[in-house]
Amino acid sequence: MANGGPVEHGYPHLDTVRAAITALYKRLSYDTIRTFATSVVPADVAFLDQDDLHLGAQRVAHEMVRHYRLPDARVIVSFREMTHAANVELAAGPEYFVELNDRFRTHRRDIGAALAHEVMHVYLHRLDLSFPGTRDNEILTDTAATYLGAGWLLLDAYREDGASSQKLGYLTPEEFGYVLAKRALLFGEDPAIWFTSPQAYTAYTKGMAQARRDEQQPPLTSAGWAGRRRYARDRRHAQDHSAPGPHPGVAYSFTPAGRGPLGVCFPCPTCHQRIKVPVRGRVRARCGLCRTVLECDT
Repeated sequence: MANGGPVEHGYPHLDTVRAAITALYKRLSYDTIRTFATSVVPADVAFLDQDDLHLGAQRVAHEMVRHYRLPDARVIVSFREMTHAANVELAAGPEYFVELNDRFRTHRRDIGAALAHEVMHVYLHRLDLSFPGTRDNEILTDTAATYLGAGWLLLDAYREDGASSQKLGYLTPEEFGYVLAKRALLFGEDPAIWFTSPQAYTAYTKGMAQARRDEQQPPLTSAGWAGRRRYARDRRHAQDHSAPGPHPGVAYSFTPAGRGPLGVCFPCPTCHQRIKVPVRGRVRARCGLCRTVLECDT
């Protein structure tokens, strides 16, 4: 939790974020991902100043349990002084104990954001899905919460001005915006209407631009002129050499022809699983993981 300190910006964790999206599809499947087409809505996690602190926190926690479809999980919420925003005790269940930073006693509108992250820890624990190392595992948790419809609350908790700043989660604001944009492009959802923080809206628009760039990389037919020209040059090099080398700065790579045709590997713009297709002009490919149909010019 950045509270008054500097907020990191940009996309320093983008590779891990993309790996997290791929891991979600592999562990949950396309069909399960589609069941999360509706996000948590503001009314379901609204927290008024006159609401009882503990009853309100339990209500919001229950909403997160419901949204993540954890029917037999009970989340008990308490408050104490601590450095981090929150902490969850991951045991066998069915009861899970979440501690929230005492700061949330007076910043109740952000309790939903903290619980979106902590209850996702419970969800991933039950899935037995994790990344090695605390940092990468927390990035996985932020990404999963956002991609599955609750993490817009984490981005909306980001507020920054000349005198103060606040951010929850391990992703940068732009990375939260990126994952939200990936979700929006998948489900046709516009989370921007829920933002109360203008800084969150700005980060979302930047994340959307980054997500759009994923859909405009060669060999996809939607790639721009400069990308197509670079791709054609790299393809000629690959065709002229028996062992095509890596091409720095691009997501695609060519595979040696060997006994078959030259192939090109590139990440699916939806789930980032790598796809291989033959180099033979116009090709329509379907990602086996997320079922996205891709128009390619190889």
